[in-house]
Amino acid sequence: STSSSSLGPGGLDIAQSFFKPIEKSSPPTPLNGHFKITIVGAGNVGMAIAQTILTQDLVDELVLLDANPEKLRGEVLDLQHAAAFLPRTTILAATDYAATAGSGLCIVTAGARQSPGESRLNLMQRNVALFRGIVPPLAKWSPEAVLMVVSNPVDVLTYVAWKLSGFPSNRIIGSGTNLDSSRFRFLIADHLDVNAQDVQAYIVGEHGDSSVALWSSISVGGVPVLSFLERQQIPYELETLEQIRKEVVQSAYEVISLKGYTSWAIGYSVAGLARTILRDQRRIHPVSVLAKGFYGIENGDVFLSLPAQLGRSGVLGVTNVHLTEEESRRLQESAETIMEVQSQLGI
Repeated sequence: STSSSSLGPGGLDIAQSFFKPIEKSSPPTPLNGHFKITIVGAGNVGMAIAQTILTQDLVDELVLLDANPEKLRGEVLDLQHAAAFLPRTTILAATDYAATAGSGLCIVTAGARQSPGESRLNLMQRNVALFRGIVPPLAKWSPEAVLMVVSNPVDVLTYVAWKLSGFPSNRIIGSGTNLDSSRFRFLIADHLDVNAQDVQAYIVGEHGDSSVALWSSISVGGVPVLSFLERQQIPYELETLEQIRKEVVQSAYEVISLKGYTSWAIGYSVAGLARTILRDQRRIHPVSVLAKGFYGIENGDVFLSLPAQLGRSGVLGVTNVHLTEEESRRLQESAETIMEVQSQLGI
C-alpha cells in the first residue's frame, strides 16, 4: 500500500501547502542505474568531499578534475590504493572535461584565494574568470546534471554558475548554509545537552556575516524552544541568542586559524547533499537557491539559502517556514547584501 498526502476533510493536499514549487523547473535526470559524480578541484575541500562520498557508497564512478595533473594523480592514486577497504567505485583523474560526460551531479570546489591586500571585488572578478572556464564545459558534457557550487563566496558564485550554465534554476544549488545550520544545531544541542540530531534549526540567507538564524522555528524533540521558554516563564535575552548565531559565523574562521583550512565538516555536508539528490530522498536542506519570489524577495535574481526540498531534479520546492517580521526583514537585508556584490560583476 502507498501513503497519501491527502488528509483531512475534502482530501487536503498537505504537500502542496508545505512547499512552494520552483518555477520553470526541469524533470529529473535519467541515470539508468549508473551513478556518476564529478568534483572540480582536488584541494582540501574537494578531497574531503571525495573521500566522504566514497566511504558512503554513493556512486559507481567518481571523476576528480583539476588543473594540476601531478597533484591530482597523486590524490587519485592515494584513494585507489584504499580500494580494498572501500565499496567498489571507479575513480578517475582528469584534466579534460570530456571525462565528466554523463555526470548526474557536478560539484565545483575550485576557487581563487585572496592575495594580501587584494580587494574582495577583485577576488570575485578572478573567481568569475575561473568559472568561465569551468561551468560551460561541465554544462556541455553533462547537460542534464545537477550543478552544485561549494566555492566561496558561495551565493554569488552560484548565481554566476546559473548565468554561465544556462541550466534551469532548480538544477543549480549552492552548498550555502547547510554546514552553518549543522554548526547551529551542534551549539544548541551543546547548550541543552541533547543529541544534535534531535534539534531542528536553520540558518538562512547569506553564507556569511548577514546570515539569519530562524529562532522562531527551532524545536528540540518536537518542542518549539522559544514558545516553551515563554510558557515556562523562563527569561532569555535576544542578545544571548544572537551571540550563538555569531558563534556559527565565526566557527569557520576559528577552524581556519587553528589548522589553516576547513575540510571534514564541509565534506560530510556536501556528501549528505549528494546522497539526498542522487537517491531522490526529498530531504530538506538549507541550501543556496534562486530566492526570487520567496519570502518577499522580489527585487532581483539572487541566490541565498532557504530550507529547500531536494531530489533527483535538484530543488523540488522551498519550505513554507513561518518567519517573524524581524526574521523576514533580516532575510531581505541579506538578499540586498548579496545583490550589491552581484551588481559589480557585470554578468
